Amino acid sequence: MKLLILVHHRFDLWNVPAWFTAKLRTEFPEIEVVYLSSYEGAEKHLRDAEIVFTISLRPEQFSLARQLRWVHAPTAAVHQLLFPELVKSDVIVTNSTDVHGPVVAEHVIALIFALAKKIPQAVIFQQKRVWGQEAMWNEGPRPREIAGATVGLIGLGGIGREVARKAAALGMHVIAVREHPEKGRPEGVSEVFSPAHLEDVLRQSDYVVVAAPLLPATQGLINARRLAVMKGSAYLINVGRGPQVDETALAEALRNRSIAGAALDVFEKEPLPAESPLWGFDNLLITPHTAGLTEKLWHRHYELFSENLRRYLAHQPLRYVVDKQRGY
Repeated sequence: MKLLILVHHRFDLWNVPAWFTAKLRTEFPEIEVVYLSSYEGAEKHLRDAEIVFTISLRPEQFSLARQLRWVHAPTAAVHQLLFPELVKSDVIVTNSTDVHGPVVAEHVIALIFALAKKIPQAVIFQQKRVWGQEAMWNEGPRPREIAGATVGLIGLGGIGREVARKAAALGMHVIAVREHPEKGRPEGVSEVFSPAHLEDVLRQSDYVVVAAPLLPATQGLINARRLAVMKGSAYLINVGRGPQVDETALAEALRNRSIAGAALDVFEKEPLPAESPLWGFDNLLITPHTAGLTEKLWHRHYELFSENLRRYLAHQPLRYVVDKQRGY
């Protein structure tokens, strides 16, 4: 049995560390583990790989993988893998949503605090050597308490559930939108709505958090119409995927201050181009897709993947299986 680990990324943290492969070889000596840090020569190994650990696989590569039974993605999002040929096949796809959920949720809570307490404005005053107490109180939305504020979650996957639990522990009121409300309310969530009632959630929320998978239905989800129904005192936070927010419409809302502000960790194009108008807004907090960064990342990946590998070898059901029709 061959396991092909095929990951290549410009950002070093997303690349598989050497110890990860070495530990797999030690703990699973019955498996041939092949690690490729580039796609050069991948076709040779794809032909007889039964398991592929990768962030990307093209249809023409998939067509070569006649022995393939399982694809694991070290990401929460798997839209990049769900081309028709793979979706129609019997190949199992699993993701790593529970690896990223806790740390991205921490980032969301940090953004809520930063927006509520006007931390970005304080940093600007510090850089200018200005004592900005009066300005921070009098200019724009005032510093506020988060206890009692309403968080509107769009998506209740691994990230959304963790945000709900942490926000509720801080005394926030959490409401959420999920595709199937009949699945119930996770810990910390007071009320769950269907996507048809998204705008009701937007109207109620002080902090709107986008944490949904990227699907045709969530492409451009936050558009001009939906920004217009948000409170003038509300903030938008996106840790889902960049294309879920219409950046042109958001820029207009920030320029007109029809919402209090926003915090974005993901963008339509990454890295965010230097000429993007988003850089120029004092009511927008930009983090460069760092919500999921942690030194514990690959240790969590190993724990999740090795558990599933043991299940696979024992012919037991895998965890974190993606519904290929739904896309998550």
